[in-house]
Amino acid sequence: MVSQELIEILRCPNCVQAGEGALEFYKETWFVCAECGRKYPVREDIPVMLIDEGDKWVDTAKEDLPIPPPSA
Repeated sequence: MVSQELIEILRCPNCVQAGEGALEFYKETWFVCAECGRKYPVREDIPVMLIDEGDKWVDTAKEDLPIPPPSA
């Protein structure tokens, strides 16, 4: 389980330098960036906040994201 404190401070690594980088915590398994649409999976309760990982899911609608995320 991802702690509420971590959920509140995480930001999209791609967008945070030029904008807010706000993330939506979706179905307790994904972080979705409101600005760029990248999606970052949570694997074994650890958010994978790598831009390359977010790039893999940018064209996937959040409703179509696999729950749970596939392993790396």
